[in-house]
Amino acid sequence: MGVTSGDRSGTIYRPSDRIVNIPTVSPSPVEAVSAAVSRNIHALRRRRRLSLDELSRRSGVSKGMLVEIEKGGANPSIATLCKVAVALGVSVAEIVEVGDDAAVRLVAPGEAAVLWRGPAGGTGTLLVGTPGTDMLELWRWELHPGERHDSPAHPAGTVELLHVEAGVLRVEVEGTPFDLGPGASALVRTDRDHAYGAAGDGPVRFVMAVAEGHAGRAQRPAGT
Repeated sequence: MGVTSGDRSGTIYRPSDRIVNIPTVSPSPVEAVSAAVSRNIHALRRRRRLSLDELSRRSGVSKGMLVEIEKGGANPSIATLCKVAVALGVSVAEIVEVGDDAAVRLVAPGEAAVLWRGPAGGTGTLLVGTPGTDMLELWRWELHPGERHDSPAHPAGTVELLHVEAGVLRVEVEGTPFDLGPGASALVRTDRDHAYGAAGDGPVRFVMAVAEGHAGRAQRPAGT
């Protein structure tokens, strides 16, 4: 059984001109993100000539966790990824390959990185972000009833801009709740403990832009 000239996926062309169909299995989104995190953290650490002990010291992430991340055996939290990224002098977006220095960085739907998954199927997806330690990120979140994402305080001056597309979003800042309905927007200063949850009977979907500065905090070694 042959394939048309316009369909060359999963085929190997040999000198005999015979076409051999090779079944291909694409990695799942979770596997793809895990592989990118493992590959890039290891490569960045080696490029900066940092030992695991030194990266642990700079980031505040345990050496054991770093070993598991580089092996692809860990599922680090967003906060952990941020600490490691800053210690390496890059952004989380660069580590998960949705950010670079190009004049225009296009990210296809399948390339966005799901970095949080809730027990009921909710997701937190990093759509695109800037390179470097002064991070500007665009996220899309979906939280199902009963799901909640708690976050420790970000660095001083961090702000998040929110826009609710559907459902009711509960924003909690230092224990004080605020509910946002469909179409509502908010600016939240997240250099303090905060959390997001679904307040209604159905899921909530919202878009988040995060501006988080680390200039002067990262220890970027020579030769980078």
